[in-house]
Amino acid sequence: MKVLLIASLGVLSLIQVSLSFADNINGKNIYLQRCTQCHGTDLKGTGPLAGKSNPPTPDLTTPAFKERLNDYPGVIVSSIILRPNGDLIPKTLRENGVKLPPFSWRIQDLRDLNQYMSGVISKSR
Repeated sequence: MKVLLIASLGVLSLIQVSLSFADNINGKNIYLQRCTQCHGTDLKGTGPLAGKSNPPTPDLTTPAFKERLNDYPGVIVSSIILRPNGDLIPKTLRENGVKLPPFSWRIQDLRDLNQYMSGVISKSR
């Protein structure tokens, strides 16, 4: 129930304010600092730790993920919010000696990251 509430809040936060207000530079910076280790700069799951998680890091530019993003606009934010409750990301980082500094997520950060990632995903072939 708690997970469903958190996921719902993530989706609602995206719906409340148009993504056109998001700061793409902030979204790109957050992505580069916190996500490229696994997802790579191209979002194709090509980062140095991509094959070290189980399951391996997915390619977020595939037609299947684009369709999922279209059907569930909050899927990126929900994944960010929900993943720390599972242990996949922290475990992969820990096992590979990667220490990410703590990050205090703001709603605007989630919006910005979603806009940046959605833009890159939609432009990829």
